[in-house]
Amino acid sequence: MDDGDRPLVEMSGVTKTYGGVCACREVSLTLRGGEVHALLGENGAGKSTLMRILSGDVTDYDGSVSLRGREFRFAAPSDAQRAGIAMIPQELDLVPGLSVAENIFLGRELRTRCGAVDRGRMIRRSRGLLEHTGVALDPRRPVGELRTGEQQLVAITKALALDARVLIMDEPTSALSSAEVDQMFTVIGELSSAGTGIFYISHRMEEIGRVADRATVLRNGSVVAEFDARRMSARQAARAMVGRSVRTLFHTRAHEPGPELLRVEDLTVIPRRERPGRREPAGITLSVRRGEIVGVGGLLGSGRTELLETLFGVGSHGRWRGEVTFDGRRVRPRTPRQAQHLGMAFVAEDRRVAGLMVGHSVQANTVLSIVDRIAVLGAVPRRRETGTARAILTELNVKLGSVRDAVGTLSGGNQQKVVLGRALLTEPKLLLLDEPTRGVDVGAKAEIYELLGAAAERGIAVLLASSELPELLGVCDRVVVLRSGRTVRELDTRAASEADLLAATMGVGPTAELVDAANGTASAGTGTPRAQPR
Repeated sequence: MDDGDRPLVEMSGVTKTYGGVCACREVSLTLRGGEVHALLGENGAGKSTLMRILSGDVTDYDGSVSLRGREFRFAAPSDAQRAGIAMIPQELDLVPGLSVAENIFLGRELRTRCGAVDRGRMIRRSRGLLEHTGVALDPRRPVGELRTGEQQLVAITKALALDARVLIMDEPTSALSSAEVDQMFTVIGELSSAGTGIFYISHRMEEIGRVADRATVLRNGSVVAEFDARRMSARQAARAMVGRSVRTLFHTRAHEPGPELLRVEDLTVIPRRERPGRREPAGITLSVRRGEIVGVGGLLGSGRTELLETLFGVGSHGRWRGEVTFDGRRVRPRTPRQAQHLGMAFVAEDRRVAGLMVGHSVQANTVLSIVDRIAVLGAVPRRRETGTARAILTELNVKLGSVRDAVGTLSGGNQQKVVLGRALLTEPKLLLLDEPTRGVDVGAKAEIYELLGAAAERGIAVLLASSELPELLGVCDRVVVLRSGRTVRELDTRAASEADLLAATMGVGPTAELVDAANGTASAGTGTPRAQPR
């Protein structure tokens, strides 16, 4: 605790309005040295806005922010960093063309006595920081070559390099594997023991009790509840977040899949040019039936994303071995247009980079995939475009002011539903989904799971890659586990536990330790009831 009973950070009566929307309303929070304070709430509840104010990214607000008893009004993030505040944003602020080391020291480059950038010293310092964080990366590699999860770890290391007294972590584990999450929690424990105060934003309820001391729930821009994080239940938090009782995310789906739609037999891709950071298919076998949801599990770097990209024609160019059979005939999509023509739709892992044109309207983003279908003589009638967009957005319960608003103004969950809506407008036979609920709150997750269940009941096949074990077990009929680009195991979710799935991803047999890691599963190999989205 800093300076006796004085909090490290005090935010008092903070209010921020964007146009006519109040993002934060009279919010008061404190953070003590050595404390991990979790912030919970649905997308759009005001968590990120509040932390952007503390980090100096948002400067026009009402209320006060004090650090060690002294009030500050930061003009820029650099001012906050000099005061000892560092933020790891949900949307990573890394420069793809620069190396890992250059990103870690961006804006604070180490220099020689002559004033030149001392890259050698930056590489050596970065290597030590990465090792401390438990990240096995070459600091000389360009960040643009890294997978999303690896970039997340670089962003965490970059924040740690600031030696901040206050650390803000916004969805830091959204792209990390279970082992990487454990390593990050170890680092958080070391930081808090050294007196660093941490604001921790996450939608993963199972993490809060493990890492946080205190939890504050925001709803519609206001503080609505506070909990002892060690004793708080997921049910309590969910009720406070949405203002009503939240039924279980997963519900039994009494639906039998139809005939086989997709079969992948020993698929191997030998690229013309090696792309660092990618794990190409190296012997993948799986099948998906009509109306079936099949999960793809595995640790970061196991090849989940690359499999989906290969099937949709956006993977590495090169020689194929093995076979892909779709709807009764052998196929090899070389472009997304070919894959879409066959009846596939793909939702990428990073919606803001590969899924949305954030500066364009919700309407334009929604109908982008079917422009040629609704066009008349090469032009899209505005009334038809608006009607088509509104119909699917209403069906998916997308919360927005106007379809002409920029899609970047929507919350993360609503942005994801726009991407899913665009995919469904193509009337696909097969949905390829990569981390479809990444960075999405509990309410939006329930809606997305319900949407997937409804799609399966209409006969659409779904191949879903996810790093969340409960999601794979709760949503999918079967889970295919990949390791090093190969299929290593297939699990029936009616009989598998989280411990079984965790053991399969790590390549070991279920043990007591794995049971504990799987959040209290009663015993390895114990069957869990089959649960599906509504």
